Amino acid sequence: MARRLTLTLMAGAALAALASGPALAQSKQLFFYNWSNYYPPDLLKKFEAETGIAVTLDVYDSNETMLAKLQAGAAGYDVIVPSSYMLDIMIKQDMLLPLDKSKMPNFGNVSETFADPWFDPGRAYSAPYMWGTTGYSYDSAKVEGPIEESWAPFFDPEGPFAGKLALMNDQVEVYDAAAYYLGIDKCTTDPKDAARILELLEKQKPAVALYNSDGTIERMIAGEVVAHMQWNGAAHRTKEGLPTAVYVYPKEGITVFDDNFAIPKGAPNPENAMIFINWMMDPENIAIASNYTGYMNAIDGSEAFLDPALRDDPAVNMPAEYADRLRPTVNCPVEAIELRDRVWTRLRS
Repeated sequence: MARRLTLTLMAGAALAALASGPALAQSKQLFFYNWSNYYPPDLLKKFEAETGIAVTLDVYDSNETMLAKLQAGAAGYDVIVPSSYMLDIMIKQDMLLPLDKSKMPNFGNVSETFADPWFDPGRAYSAPYMWGTTGYSYDSAKVEGPIEESWAPFFDPEGPFAGKLALMNDQVEVYDAAAYYLGIDKCTTDPKDAARILELLEKQKPAVALYNSDGTIERMIAGEVVAHMQWNGAAHRTKEGLPTAVYVYPKEGITVFDDNFAIPKGAPNPENAMIFINWMMDPENIAIASNYTGYMNAIDGSEAFLDPALRDDPAVNMPAEYADRLRPTVNCPVEAIELRDRVWTRLRS
């Protein structure tokens, strides 16, 4: 278990180092650019009280919106929260500042699973925020017998969910799930592999009540469907209204997505940004964020501060034995994306 470090403005050698030198030339401000409804307001007040740094929050609705704004010349942000695939793009485009870990001792709290991600080896440019998975939930009160921890019941056109199954209206999530089940590389460039994925999805289609990424929680709670492809945070909120809901981690693989803190080039207060990011890797602080968002974090020791309902829900606090089922999001080559687009267009026509 990594050692827990709690920072205050006047305590800790690392914080003193951050507050000296170049930091003295900076304003006591931080400009934070984050997803909407993805950070607890009270936590910002806590940070301001403990550090004396005033935070201005601006929000966006997609990675692409954030990227476009920065590419258009917006240079007023100190901390941004790109998802893994977008972070990969931004690193390759030389848009981020490297982090000085010598000034960020709470990096020692990062879980080993998230310490060396594919998109940022060694965490040179990023620190983890929230992470989640894309699986499916079902109402155990409406299904006979135990359901196998697999995509098999999900894709079976005559299975336990037939006619009462909802999928996301998301070509990446649906295509990737089918690829996991078939044992195919989700970034395949082989038309024969894509044809197998299309065949599976077309056979499943008569059993699908609808493709819709919105309203998954309400739809499950209302009993409109028996099973639904969901993000795990939505699955947790579903269970709050439908205690018999069960979230599945398919043994063939499940997509894991994660959002990360980073500092864009041109940040007016990069030292304050490192103070903030380091502060957020404190177990108690990141747990407050998890309790608000409904998603898990990647900081060891945070479990002690999680709301019991969140901590005890395996949909959010993934059992350790499922770690080998996680499949990270990746940026596929153009040829693979074009194949996926054609499969989705054919499926939804």
